[in-house]
Amino acid sequence: AHALAERAEELAELNARETGKPIGDARGGVGAGVDTLLQYSELGPVHRGKSLLGTLPNVDFSVPRPRGVTVALTPWNDPVAVAAGIIGAALVMGNTVIHKPSERCPHIGELLGRILAEALPDGVLVSVVGGGDVGDRLVAHEGTRVVAHVGSTAAGEAIARRAAGTPTHVIRENGGNDPLLVDAGVDPAWAAAQAALGSFANAGQICTSVERIYVHRDIADRFTAALVAEAERWNSSGDLGPLVDERMRDAVHEQVAEALTEGARALVGGRVPDGPGSRYPATVLVDCTADMTVMSAETFGPVAAVQVVADFDEALARASDDRYGLAASVLTGSMEHAQRAAAELPVGTIKVNGVFGGAPGGAAQPRGRSGSGFGYGPELLDEMSTTTVVHLGLPVLDAGAVTPAEDASGSVSTDAGDAR
Repeated sequence: AHALAERAEELAELNARETGKPIGDARGGVGAGVDTLLQYSELGPVHRGKSLLGTLPNVDFSVPRPRGVTVALTPWNDPVAVAAGIIGAALVMGNTVIHKPSERCPHIGELLGRILAEALPDGVLVSVVGGGDVGDRLVAHEGTRVVAHVGSTAAGEAIARRAAGTPTHVIRENGGNDPLLVDAGVDPAWAAAQAALGSFANAGQICTSVERIYVHRDIADRFTAALVAEAERWNSSGDLGPLVDERMRDAVHEQVAEALTEGARALVGGRVPDGPGSRYPATVLVDCTADMTVMSAETFGPVAAVQVVADFDEALARASDDRYGLAASVLTGSMEHAQRAAAELPVGTIKVNGVFGGAPGGAAQPRGRSGSGFGYGPELLDEMSTTTVVHLGLPVLDAGAVTPAEDASGSVSTDAGDAR
């Protein structure tokens, strides 16, 4: 963690150059990586098993053990923070790590790996770069015991299929189609600012970005007007960086263009800017419907797709109708509605009255096609370890036998006498 902190600016600047992330966001990602490594350095030594008292004097206890070689396949959208979390959790549980960063950010991944490896014994952490074929070979290798993957759903599901029937434990955080429910009674301007932050931060390239918005009809007009103003501010402020490359920009625009041909309207954005580069404007789409790809699939770009609903029941039903299960956000002044959302939305993380945030050490467990296993927090240490259960009882000794304790001390052990 300290080695990472000492070279934070170098890492942030390289991240900004390689992925297009705004420098402030890049610095924040490195800071989060440092904090996460410090967190696991403290959590690791106090991670403990459980004990169960049986029929006296017997006792059972469990001991966490390393799983073995851990393959960390990490993404380009937050390459330092995500990698630091996976690598840190694996290391403190006694595993060795092979880290392969996304082929879209090989240089930041290589530098991160080198900085961390210099602080560790030789061979404990190894970094490799390459495309999907390299990842496939690592996943399929007979020596691999854990694969931790953060990336697309297609890649994650391919990894799970390849690892099936092997001893490899797979942890996946994959794509999401995270809904935002905007209830009646909340301030439309505040809700619009939250929606814009969730949709446009890091140009929408966050696993838990807001992907679809369901707004109550009572405040829909005021909310939409405020959201348009927020999008225009993002477009003019310089806070909105480019997408990672033109391929990603074209994929985002394809969804937007399809929605426009199917009846949606773009109140802001919706067009590819002239000139070189991979920028795409903050875009607000209205009159969206459930059958549009922009509402049913992950967009991963700065697009706020809005659908008006009659009431909270409809918002909850539409938000729940999804094959993913990463996260959801709810803006409401009703504790009843907040509790219903927490109980009924089929996702791993629910954020009430905010689109980002979470306590330090918090965990997440994706559902559906968004992945499997715990990511982050103390629970990730459980994923990175296996458990040995020990049943401990007292022996019945031969009265004339010499015990190991007697051999070592030259005298009769009190414990041995008690055991007899």
